[in-house]
Amino acid sequence: MSADRSVKSRSQPLYTAEQRIRRDSSKWTLVQGVLAPLQFLAFFVSLILVVHFLLTGNSQDLATVSVVVKTLFLYTIMITGAIWEKVVFGRYLFAEAFFWEDAFSMLVIALHTAYLAALLTDTFSARGQMAIALAAYAAYVINATQFVLKLRAARLQTPQGFASAEAAS
Repeated sequence: MSADRSVKSRSQPLYTAEQRIRRDSSKWTLVQGVLAPLQFLAFFVSLILVVHFLLTGNSQDLATVSVVVKTLFLYTIMITGAIWEKVVFGRYLFAEAFFWEDAFSMLVIALHTAYLAALLTDTFSARGQMAIALAAYAAYVINATQFVLKLRAARLQTPQGFASAEAAS
């Protein structure tokens, strides 16, 4: 990231006034708000099941199904998130405001997809597949943290602070 981009991202609000209006009026904002905690719940349950399988060797089928369910949630939230980004920012992915979150999301998707490929092709043992799932989950936690921090920063931008930041640019 260039120094100009880093300074710019700290000094400008996350949303312009028009983008904030589009964000607040879009049904996709609600969809993302519902899917995100559901995906986290699926992740948490699956993490427990995967770790249980790795520690005990039991419940492999349940752990496998849980990873597939978590992956389907990920695909769903990524597709609807791209639609949300198009509505708010005018592009499906890599809008400046969410560039790094989207970039890291590609790694998260790649790892989850690698898990599905390993499962469908039986490329690795069940333990190897679950190791891929754990790598995908570690990346997911980092990515989810990126989004939470970004959205927290946006929430801290009050309408008054937003207006003065807009006037300053």
